[in-house]
Order: sequence, then C-alpha cells, then structure tokens
Amino acid sequence: MTTHVSVLGLGMMGSALATALLKAGHHVTVWNRSPARTGPLVAQGALPAGTPAEAAAASPLVVVCLLTDDAVHEVFDTLGDVTGKTLVNLTNGTPAQARELAARAADHGAHYLDGGIMAVPQMIAGPHAYVFYSGDEQAYETHRATLAAFGGTKWTGTDPGRAALYDLALLTGMYGMVVGVLQAFALVRTEHISAEEFSELLVPWVTAMLASAPEMGRAIDTGQHLTDVSSLAVNQAAFPNFTATFRDQGVSPELFVPFQALLDRAIAEGHAADGLSRLADLLTVER
Repeated sequence: MTTHVSVLGLGMMGSALATALLKAGHHVTVWNRSPARTGPLVAQGALPAGTPAEAAAASPLVVVCLLTDDAVHEVFDTLGDVTGKTLVNLTNGTPAQARELAARAADHGAHYLDGGIMAVPQMIAGPHAYVFYSGDEQAYETHRATLAAFGGTKWTGTDPGRAALYDLALLTGMYGMVVGVLQAFALVRTEHISAEEFSELLVPWVTAMLASAPEMGRAIDTGQHLTDVSSLAVNQAAFPNFTATFRDQGVSPELFVPFQALLDRAIAEGHAADGLSRLADLLTVER
C-alpha cells in the first residue's frame, strides 16, 4: 500500500531513507537545507519542497533525519500546522531529547515516534537493517508497513526515549569493540605486522568472546557475579601488562587506563572473587 511520506534531511542516511521509500512505491516529498541535495532524489521521482513547512504539509507521515538534536528543534519550529500528522524522528539523540520532542509534538497536536537506526546508509532496505521505534503506539501501528521500507521494525515501548536508549546502548557496545580493535592494530603495527592480516585472527577471537554476553547478562540481572573463568583479582593483576606494553611499544594507553582504575576500585570494594560482570554495578550511578 502506497502512501505520502515527507523526508526532511538528505545527508547520507536521509537520502538512503528517501530512496528506500521511493523504491517501495511511496509518494515522497523531500527537503534539505542545501537544495542541491534534492536533485538525485527528484530524478528518482521525489517532489522537492522549498521549506520544511511545505514538506510537512505534503504528507501525513514526516520523517526527520538530521545531524543533531538542535537541528531537529530548529526545523520543528518551522513546520507550521502539524495537527494529526505523525512525526518520526530518526536523528541520533538521547532519551531525554526524545521525550522533550514528543512533548513538543503533542503540544502541536502531532503524533511522535522516535527511532534508532541500526544500519549504515548502504544497509538501508537490506536484510540486516532494522530500526527501533518508541512513542505513540497507534501511530507506529498505522505507519509500520510504510516504515518497513527501511528494514525491520522493532517496537520498544510507549516511552519516547526507549528507542534512543536501545540505539545508544548497542552503539556503546560497538564503540567499545572498535576501541579495542584500534588499540590492537596500533600495537601490532609497532612491529610492522599488517593490521589487515592480524584482523584474520582478531575477528574470530572477538566473536568467540562475545558468545559470553548472555551469561554475563544473566549475572548482571541476578546479581550473581561469582565466576569460574576469570576473577576481577586475576584481571587486576594482569592488566598492568597491557598498559606497560603499550608504553614500551610507543602506543598511548589513554583508552585503557580508566579500565585499570575501575578494576582497582572493584578490588578495593571487596569484589576480588567476582567476574567482570560486577563492573556494571560499579558503573551505575544512583539517580
């Protein structure tokens, strides 16, 4: 079933979203701060809008994909009458920002969905792309088939901030992995070892270690952190070897020094026999 959709923001991701909608057979209106960006999409059949308000007026479903939350607020201020429309914000942001935008949308009579895109632009509409959504559940059900043009749809709840939380939590895991991978590459290249060749060893190793995530998750959920694999005391004793080697090899230890401090604090607080899962408790700040 085709529908009218407006896409505001035509960076790499916004352009990929608009292209996916066009390929799915929807009527798409596009707007971008730099009008030249609309050209390739107009060539595919999209209609250009001169202003955000013009774009919003063209469709009951308005998808916003901009660089920052400030840019979203700036655009929202210019949308005009959005009564009854559904605003879908796919801009990366925080849970608090999503809740604020949902309140603003409600004040203007609009339905609000926040989303977290788990894909790079080239993955959009492919089998491995999906988007988290939260906010107005009725709006989600009404437009779910249209939103499926981007990839899988995953509902996370009526709290508008929940999709952003899932998004940022997954990205946190990704960035943590990337930090480790880059540190490993920086280390091996000090001995003229090819980073690309080393990746053939690194990928299966990291993949195997990730298999322990469900067990670690259960330990965190239950508060049962005792381990027969590697205690915090063992990790604390071994970790100085990392930072010492980094320094000896001329690699900055700045990404890893905070982890040593966390291990030291865990031992000082009496958790020497626990597994690494205990560190999640130490990272949690009471609110």
